[in-house]
Amino acid sequence: MRISNKISTLFGIRFWLLSLAGALMFLVMWTQLCEINDRFPSTSFQLPVRIPRKGPDYPPILAYWIFGSKGDSKRILRLLKAVYHPRNQYLLHLDATSSDQEMTALALSVHLEKVFRVFGNVNVVGKRYQIDPMGVSSLAAMIHAGALLLKLDRNWDWFTTLSTSDYPLFSQDDILYALKFLPRDLNFVHYKNSNTWKKRHNAGRIVVDSNLYLKEKSDILYAVETREIPEAFQIFGGSPWMMLSRALIEHCVNGWDNLPRKLLMYLTNSLFPLESYFHTILCNTPEFQNTTINTDLRYIVKDIAIEVEHGALNMSSYDEWSTRAIFARPLRENDPMMLVIDRFILKRPQEKLVLGARCKHEGVNISTSSENTYGDLCSTWENIDIIKEGIQGIKLRKFFSQLATNPKVCTEMK
Repeated sequence: MRISNKISTLFGIRFWLLSLAGALMFLVMWTQLCEINDRFPSTSFQLPVRIPRKGPDYPPILAYWIFGSKGDSKRILRLLKAVYHPRNQYLLHLDATSSDQEMTALALSVHLEKVFRVFGNVNVVGKRYQIDPMGVSSLAAMIHAGALLLKLDRNWDWFTTLSTSDYPLFSQDDILYALKFLPRDLNFVHYKNSNTWKKRHNAGRIVVDSNLYLKEKSDILYAVETREIPEAFQIFGGSPWMMLSRALIEHCVNGWDNLPRKLLMYLTNSLFPLESYFHTILCNTPEFQNTTINTDLRYIVKDIAIEVEHGALNMSSYDEWSTRAIFARPLRENDPMMLVIDRFILKRPQEKLVLGARCKHEGVNISTSSENTYGDLCSTWENIDIIKEGIQGIKLRKFFSQLATNPKVCTEMK
């Protein structure tokens, strides 16, 4: 009996110790989770801290959706710093191929950047989901991003999508300066000839993008059957890269007309729906038909060596790129072209933001300034409504003016 009582007592003590240890572990995990939720803006979006002025006398406001996949968090941050301006809105997104740790690291990096906290205009999508660029999951993600940016702030003028293979060819000051003189309802969308596009994509083919409802990455499924081409509306197609007006995004998200919903349901079973959804809405909606400029603002980089002379960018090559686009793609990670653009075009110090007219930096050698000095420079921004255009910005304004002379694209594509 005594032995039995001792065993029972020891068992009780051990059980109590295990229970206490489990409770302590749970408390530690709960504390860490609470710290993450309080610390990172990815779980609860932050609204802009300073509201930029609006109007024809002020620069426009751009809303950027920057997205990537597994291993792209550092590339997203680099691209963000290359296109950052306190007037704009930025939404960062990693898809479901990335891990929770990578998304948390991205959110923490954003949180630790003092400038982003000062202006509150950079957010990270907290919920990850699968995206296939060939299927409707990519279109759903883009519409979702537009809806989130409208919820965060409705003051922006244009919505722009950037992947980690994109990189700017101009500073934000130059881009905002050039766009300032254009009507804010214009849409930059590149169209392809209707017959050519239909032959390429086989519009009657039926496909299923199971990434809409499965957790794991899955391939596009092809059906044997085909379907008729729509007669209620005409399908248009072109580049999946674009810059869209806020009015068009509101039209698609709010859906006061039935076409955005009908077209979305039809394209659910189409291949490359992102290459036709917005194109088709623009050309089938009377109030948007004459707002399209036929360009995606992208320079497609060929598989050729970058022309660099003595460590500097060949300006004749740059002039060729920049007279057709404001972004270049597709670029590899740490592509030498990005290094050259950082140094000679953006004047961006390594791993730092691009300094503009709104930053206090007179008399400071930016390339040799310390991290703290740089942070102090860009945490005491002057008037964020002031931009300082350069020679490239003046050239870009002329380029946009030429494009905007005849935006009637839809009638030409029929």
